[in-house]
Amino acid sequence: MNEGKTLFAQVMAYAPHREFQRCVRRYRGDHRVRQFTCWDHFLTLVFAQLTYRDSLRAIEVSLGAVPERLYHMGIRATISRSTLADANEKRNWRIYADFAQILIHEARKLYAGESFGIDLKETVYALDSTTIDLCLSLFPWAYFRRAKGAIKLHTLLDLRGSIPTFVQITDGSVHDLNILDELIPEPGSIYVMDRGYVDFQRLHAFTRLQASFVIRSRRNLTFRRRYSRPVDRSTGLVCDQTVLLTIPKSAAGYPDPLRRIRYRDAETGKSLVFLSNNFELPALTITELYRCRWQIEIFFKWIKQHLRIKAFYGTSENAVKTQIWSAISAYLLVAILKKRLGIEQTLYTMLQILSVMPFEKTPIAAALSAAGDTLEEGYISNQLLLFEL
Repeated sequence: MNEGKTLFAQVMAYAPHREFQRCVRRYRGDHRVRQFTCWDHFLTLVFAQLTYRDSLRAIEVSLGAVPERLYHMGIRATISRSTLADANEKRNWRIYADFAQILIHEARKLYAGESFGIDLKETVYALDSTTIDLCLSLFPWAYFRRAKGAIKLHTLLDLRGSIPTFVQITDGSVHDLNILDELIPEPGSIYVMDRGYVDFQRLHAFTRLQASFVIRSRRNLTFRRRYSRPVDRSTGLVCDQTVLLTIPKSAAGYPDPLRRIRYRDAETGKSLVFLSNNFELPALTITELYRCRWQIEIFFKWIKQHLRIKAFYGTSENAVKTQIWSAISAYLLVAILKKRLGIEQTLYTMLQILSVMPFEKTPIAAALSAAGDTLEEGYISNQLLLFEL
């Protein structure tokens, strides 16, 4: 007798199946596929992320132990290592990347009013990358150094809700600066970056498109001061200047004035210099924006610790990218679930609960809430999960 949806099926109900099928048709992912469809593949990969399965054997054993539950999880095919390995190698990773963009759009709408520590109406992004080490003999396409392989996750993070809005996966040898060529700045938005992204010709694109940037300056910056604004040194501010670049190549790349702010941290005594094209915000707000950039470092640390993106199920570029995009989708699904149900628990706590209860037929709001909060209106506990064919 069926008692309702499994917890895993309730999570996946927040993944729009119709939109996923559009992504599949775009790349003909199910062409000549009889059993293990792209949707089955996606469900299996998200299951592996939520339950911390670190190998194909672990996935096969876990799902093979409860074959009667697979149907209620939405999986219509028998799971085997060879089938999974083949899918990881051949199913186009862009299917899962495009679907993640759909989840990103949904998550950003839900977190649009979220606070990130500074009272600003503008959208604020943090741009950075993280490196994942790989064995060069197993991943020869991911060349980094002579005897070392690696990939980079170049990420643009919306600080409202810590939602990754842009992710580019490259081999470790690609410099961060090249990612600026891939971005199309949104007018009116603010982009916060570290000094690894200092390239004045590329930064001038933000100014031309009426977007703001806050970036840490390099020590060897050569400039001419045009104007100095008064600052309150008790706040840590040392100077707030309008400057012009003087080196011919830099001046040709960025001919407009820049704002230069020096700040001394009272706790560490460290002096930091920032450059910006925003002359409207208070100088102290500029320094606080850069402090908020650390949210992207926390995001990288979080996904590396709590999702499976350091041990891979396949060695090809397609398999690695498929796994990373499925991990991002799992993160977004939990974030959407948290907002939709009004769960007070942290994402970490939610993942821990989901990891040990994927086959349980418990209402998800009750399972994830500390005191068993009231279920959403209209929830029917014995309703099966239906998919479009």
